[in-house]
Amino acid sequence: MHRSLRDLRERVFPDHWSLLFGQVAFYSFVVVMVTGVVLMVQYEPSVDHVVYDGPYAPLRGVSMSRALDSTLAISFEVRAGLLVRQVHHWASLLMVAAIMLHLLRLFFTGGFRRPRRLSWLVVFGLLIVTLGACLTGTALPDDMLSGSSLAVTDGVVKSVPFVGSDLSRLLFGGEFPGNVIARFYPLHVYVLPAVLVALFIVLAVLALKRRPAQFAGPGRTNDNVVGRPAVVAAVKGAGMFCFVVGVALLMGATATINPIWMYGPADPANASAGIGPAWYLAFLDGALRLAPGWEVVWWGRTITLAVLLPVVLCTLFLVLVAVYPFIESWIIGDQGDQNLLERPRHNPIRTGIGVAGIVFYGVLWAAAGADTMAVLFHLSVNSLIHLFQVLLIVGPPAAFVLTRRICVGLQKRDLELAVHGIETGRVVRLPDGGYVEDHRPVDAYRRWRLAGFVPAVPAQLSDTGQRISSVRRLRVRLATLFDQDRLTPSPGVRPSPLTPGPRTTGPSSEVRSLGGSGK
Repeated sequence: MHRSLRDLRERVFPDHWSLLFGQVAFYSFVVVMVTGVVLMVQYEPSVDHVVYDGPYAPLRGVSMSRALDSTLAISFEVRAGLLVRQVHHWASLLMVAAIMLHLLRLFFTGGFRRPRRLSWLVVFGLLIVTLGACLTGTALPDDMLSGSSLAVTDGVVKSVPFVGSDLSRLLFGGEFPGNVIARFYPLHVYVLPAVLVALFIVLAVLALKRRPAQFAGPGRTNDNVVGRPAVVAAVKGAGMFCFVVGVALLMGATATINPIWMYGPADPANASAGIGPAWYLAFLDGALRLAPGWEVVWWGRTITLAVLLPVVLCTLFLVLVAVYPFIESWIIGDQGDQNLLERPRHNPIRTGIGVAGIVFYGVLWAAAGADTMAVLFHLSVNSLIHLFQVLLIVGPPAAFVLTRRICVGLQKRDLELAVHGIETGRVVRLPDGGYVEDHRPVDAYRRWRLAGFVPAVPAQLSDTGQRISSVRRLRVRLATLFDQDRLTPSPGVRPSPLTPGPRTTGPSSEVRSLGGSGK
């Protein structure tokens, strides 16, 4: 135990702003847990109906569930109850956003490569479980907004061929709406938080067992770590925790979110106009809006493709996100550990795929608000839907091609800057009468950012005299596609791994480099 603590104190942590997204996600989870415990004490998970007789006059005399009645009591009768509710809600949104940004950071910098592919799956699992926790939590107030969301969920579940109705009864405890509070409450309060805690622990163990990933720089190699000591990193982490708590409190105190008193009790026969899904689930609703109204009769049963197709499409998208590290590793034949992160421009194909995925997600996300856009901008809803359908097909390939060309252009500009230096604006006359502009060489640290990356290794077919399988040929073609846009700097341009360079991030005593085990 003493040795483990000593190793932890001697561990070095890289210092980069993009590494903070994971910390923000964890700190937001802590805020969600603390506020959730406070709310759990006052909340009553029951669908038994009572007549509201609280301080909010517009709802007096209205029949509602005890769940909504207790939530209104938390908001209007418990001291600081509304603040706790809103901080809980805002912190959960911060957590979802931070996990998404953390996944994007891992993707575009290659942080998912060996030996961190399992960590990628854990972070992806964190996102899915967090979305489930948010969905189950949204249903607990039992107001009109949550009831409308559950009605959409019921329709999606029932669209599953042959077993949809049985799944709906299992989910809601009978015919919709059933006793959904009794089903979702233990999931939201006990099961899903426990899974999140377990996933955070697994992620922390994996991070401590492996050498931290870092961006290329002077003195940084695949076998060492340059960064801050553990004590300094812990102090910075404590400061970031205080900042996250402060932001959540500020948002909860100044920005109203989920005003359930304006929606009233849930009613399966009604729906509020102008409502929409939570932003993190909007892409699912957008897929439902863009799907054509197709139906197929098979074995005497009607299969609604208008609902089933979006579910399959979104599920396939999420599965591809989860398994992408393994697909890329198979294509390029990545077998060794990769501890140096890449700049997105140094891998144009991967960056293009990522931007194409963002455009795909963004079009679905924007389509969820097509009706609101039509009202605000006085447009036709059908025209907007057709526009989003076209963008969903054309947008991702166009984004891939454009991003790929931009990355290649940025690589060329970086290499040009590394070779010739920075333009000074000073024109010098040569002895032969010609004029040239003087250039100032870049410093060692910036030179590493511009040209200090691992050169691409083109994939080749082995000449063994044996028949090469079509799968092997496909793999080589894809690997060549990955490598062909990665410009390789010449030996005179690429800096030495041990090139010293001034790192102006603080006193030199706070910047440490540790080789060997990376602890």
